[in-house]
Amino acid sequence: MASNKSNNNYVVPQAKAAMEQFKMEAANEVGVTLNKGYNGDLTSRQAGSIGGQMVKKMIEKYEQDLQNRG
Repeated sequence: MASNKSNNNYVVPQAKAAMEQFKMEAANEVGVTLNKGYNGDLTSRQAGSIGGQMVKKMIEKYEQDLQNRG
């Protein structure tokens, strides 16, 4: 049976709030409404679109940082 307890561990515990904000922004960008706390009622498509948007944004930022270095 699934548990509501998160197994996510942050290397920098203080980053948790920033990651939550990032997730909320990504969800908003793809049109998915997230609640604070448990969101187990999301479809796989909705959850995947949020994660995909987050990855897309991280890649864009990384590429931007690479261009600014050289």
